[in-house]
Amino acid sequence: MQLTHYNSKFKEREFPITIICDNISNAPNIGSLFRMADAFGVEKIIFCGNNITMGRKMTKTSRATEQYVNYQVQDSAFTEVTKLKEKGYLIIALEITDNSIPIGGLLFPNNQHIALIIGDENFGVSENVLKLSDKIVHIEMFGKNSSMNVVQATNIALYEITKQLNTNSNLIKE
Repeated sequence: MQLTHYNSKFKEREFPITIICDNISNAPNIGSLFRMADAFGVEKIIFCGNNITMGRKMTKTSRATEQYVNYQVQDSAFTEVTKLKEKGYLIIALEITDNSIPIGGLLFPNNQHIALIIGDENFGVSENVLKLSDKIVHIEMFGKNSSMNVVQATNIALYEITKQLNTNSNLIKE
């Protein structure tokens, strides 16, 4: 029998992950980020920049998850990342650069808060925010295209991070 939202056996859990959205302004992408953040137990989303739209198109895509996910809207990703860095967060940028590493090659600590920075739909994570990052990771791709939608990339990154954090915490309990 196929399970529904009401009879699935998934255990609710929150991971110490904050997503920093560097100038992501497309309403359907914002809605999808809420939905995905809820699915992966993300602690908070911080939307940074101008023209952040929380209207009807966003709520249609989010399927009401904006009511459950903790979020803020701020002006500057640089300022927000600086604050989290000062608080001891591990700052991870999701971007393809000449010194980025595959996300699967990074071991995520389960005893530290993580800030995952994702970038603008057209221009990626801004250069000044990349410079603040402790690590820059990318998703290995094997086709002709060198990029993917910001939401799909974030889904893959969060799957890898939460898989590691969940496995590490289960190992500690045993």
